[in-house]
Amino acid sequence: MSKPTTDNFKPFNVDLWKYDGQEGALIPLLQSAQDTYGYISEKAIDYISHVTGIPSADIYGVVTFYAQFRTKPLGEYVVKVCNGTACHVNGAKPISDTITDELNISYDETSDDGKFSMLSVACIGCCSLAPVILINDETYGRLTPAKLRKVLRQYKRKVKEENKE
Repeated sequence: MSKPTTDNFKPFNVDLWKYDGQEGALIPLLQSAQDTYGYISEKAIDYISHVTGIPSADIYGVVTFYAQFRTKPLGEYVVKVCNGTACHVNGAKPISDTITDELNISYDETSDDGKFSMLSVACIGCCSLAPVILINDETYGRLTPAKLRKVLRQYKRKVKEENKE
């Protein structure tokens, strides 16, 4: 089931008891918005502002300060590239370059069709498999650009098949 979009924005389940006028309680409200929509839209920020009385600009400042929050939707397939020490020294850069070549996206971007996003992560926790990526919950390690191209092309074929249906 796909997440709601801002095109059909409906107020999400704002747990006002979590806010209760306390400083620092804004984070759970933002998490609720992101859980509902997959990101925090301007409409969600405006809604939280209306409900809490916190100026939209202040809320936007919090959203853009914390790396956990996104202001744009992610693709159906999220490619997380490990840039931890082991992955960095074992070829994370050629891996990210290959993703850019194959999917025409860079870090923190989503493909035009909304299918793929690429994110940099500090560590995936699979250092012995470096360099490593995650595509959604699937781990791919000991990658070379050639191996990665095969993996990405399988996903691209899957997307084409899904679009035919």
